[in-house]
Amino acid sequence: MAGAAVNRKPIAKSPRDWRVAPNLLDYERTRAEFSWDAARRALDGLPGGGLNIAHEAVDRHAAGPRRDRLALRFLAKRGAVRDLTYARLAVLTSRFANVLTRLGVARGDRVFALAGRIPELYVAALGALKHGSVFCPLFSAFGPEPIRQRMTIGDGRVLITTAALYKRKVAELRSALPGLKHALLIGAPEEIRALPGTLDFNRLMDEAGDQFAIALTKPDDLALLHFTSGTTGTPKGAMHVHEAVVAHHMTGYYALDFHPDDIFWCTADPGWVTGSSYGIIAPLTHGVTSVIDEADFDAERWYGILQDQGVTVWYTAPTAVRMMMKVGVEVVRKYDLRRLRFIASVGEPLNPEAVLWGREAFGMPIHDNWWQTETGGIMIANYLAMEVRPGSMGRPLPGIDAAIVHRGKDGAVAEVDAPDVEGELALRPGWPSMFRGYLHEEERYRKCFADGWYLTGDLARRDADGYFWFVGRADDVIKSSGHLIGPFEVESALLEHPAVAEAGVIGKPDPVAGEVVKAFVSLKAAYAADDALRRELLGFARKRLGAVVAPKELDFVAAVPKTRSGKIMRRLLKARELGLPEGDLSTVETGTEAL
Repeated sequence: MAGAAVNRKPIAKSPRDWRVAPNLLDYERTRAEFSWDAARRALDGLPGGGLNIAHEAVDRHAAGPRRDRLALRFLAKRGAVRDLTYARLAVLTSRFANVLTRLGVARGDRVFALAGRIPELYVAALGALKHGSVFCPLFSAFGPEPIRQRMTIGDGRVLITTAALYKRKVAELRSALPGLKHALLIGAPEEIRALPGTLDFNRLMDEAGDQFAIALTKPDDLALLHFTSGTTGTPKGAMHVHEAVVAHHMTGYYALDFHPDDIFWCTADPGWVTGSSYGIIAPLTHGVTSVIDEADFDAERWYGILQDQGVTVWYTAPTAVRMMMKVGVEVVRKYDLRRLRFIASVGEPLNPEAVLWGREAFGMPIHDNWWQTETGGIMIANYLAMEVRPGSMGRPLPGIDAAIVHRGKDGAVAEVDAPDVEGELALRPGWPSMFRGYLHEEERYRKCFADGWYLTGDLARRDADGYFWFVGRADDVIKSSGHLIGPFEVESALLEHPAVAEAGVIGKPDPVAGEVVKAFVSLKAAYAADDALRRELLGFARKRLGAVVAPKELDFVAAVPKTRSGKIMRRLLKARELGLPEGDLSTVETGTEAL
C-alpha cells in the first residue's frame, strides 16, 4: 500500500470472552467440511423440492415447539410495545397473503412497502413471500421522485404505506404510476377515506382468513427486489430468489453466532438490504427473538433498549458507532449491558478506532463484516471465536471463495497470489443469496462477471493469514504522484484524533500530482473549527501516514454526507468540491432514521 496503514495490535480471543460456545470454533476445519447441500438440509423446504422464505422464517416454527416463542417485539416511538409470537406472526402473514389473493395479485407481482419500522411492514414482507409475490422495500425517507423511479422500474402493482406518507409523497405520483393497482394504507379509517383510490390495510386484514397454503415456490423463484444506487445512472434493481434463505440462515449461524435463546437487535431499516436479510429473515429462521425500534437514533434510548430488552446480539452500522463515540463512554456506563455478548457492524468499513472503542465501551470489540446488496448476505466477517484485526473485514464465510484479482487491459481477470497486494475483491459465484440479475438490465449484470469471478468493484488486499482489508471503491481510489491511496486509510487515521467525529476523503485534481488528498472533517461537540485545529489535524495525519498519503487540504463540515446504510458518499463530496452534478441523492441520509 502507499504510505503506512494504521496498524493495530490484533485482539486475541479466548473462552473467557464467550458467554456461550461459539458456532464457529475451528475456522479451517469448518470451511473444509462445509457444503451448501448440507446448509440446505438445515431448513425444511417445501414438498416436492420447493423452498419458501416465509415458511422457513415463520410457519415451521409456528407448527413446532417454538410457536409461543416471542418472534418480534416492536418498540414504538412513544413507548408502546407490541409483541408477536411465531404463532401469531403465522396468522397475520397468512391473512396478508389472503388479502393479496382477494385483490387478484398474481404470483411474481411486485409488492412495494413504504413505511418505517412498524409491525405492518414486517407482516407485509413475510405475507407477500408466502403468497409467492415479490417483496420490494422502500426507504420511508425517500421523496416522490425516488419512489416513482423504483416503482416504475420494478413495475409495482401493490403499495403498502401509511396514510400520512401516501398523502405527502405518493398521491401526487399516482397518475405517473399506471401499473399501481392497489394502495393499501395504514392509519385511521377517516384519513384513508379522504384519499381516493386507496384501501384500508387493517380492514382488509380483519376480513381475511387465518389459514393460507404457502405458494409452492421453487428455490430460484424471484422473492426480493432491492434497489441500489450507483454513482451515475438510474437505480439498479438487484433480484434475489427464495434460495437466498439458505445463506441468510447459514450466515446468521456463523457470522452473527445466533443461538436459540438469543435476543437480537438489528438497527437497520428494512428499506436497506441489511434490514431485510438480517432485520427480518435470518433471525426468524433461527427462531430467536428480534427487537425492533421505530424511533430514530438516540444514544441513551439505544443503551436503554440494550439493557431493558436484554439484547444479547447486536447488529448495527458504523455511522451509529461513530455517533456513540461522539457522545462518549461515560453515557454507556450508566447502563447494565452484561447480557450483551456480541456486536457486529456493516455498511461502511469500520475504522480501527471504532473497533477498539467497542472494547472500551462494551467490554468487547465491534466485529466488522462485509457484503453488498448484490451478495444478499454476509460474505466476509470477523467471528466471535477468532482473533480480530482492527480495520480488517475479516475472513470469508464457509462456502465463500474470495480473492484479490487484477484486470488486464484486454479485460482478462487474474488472481493475485501474493499477500498485501491491492486489487479488486472478487468472489466465486454460486452462493445461494447471490443476486440473479439487475431487473431489465441484463448487460449491466453481465459486466459484473468475468473469467469465473463476480467482480465487486471494491478494492482490497489480503494479508498472509487470509484476512481481507478494505481499501476503497474502485471509483474512490485516489491517484497521487503515481501512488494509489485508499480514502478509508486516511479517514481512519483522522478518526484517531480526539477532536474528529467523522471524516470523508476525496482526490482533488492537481496539475502536478494528478490528484491530491483532501479531507472533510466534522468535529465532536467540545471542539471548535479554526485554522489552528486545521493545521493540527493535517500534521497529525502526516505523522501517521507520511507526506504522500496524508491530506494536503482539510475543510470542516457540519456532517459528512452518508447513505442511509452508513456509507460515506465520497462522490458527493467530490461533486460539491468541484461544482459537478450531484447525481442520484435518493439514498442520502438526511437524519438518523435508517440506522
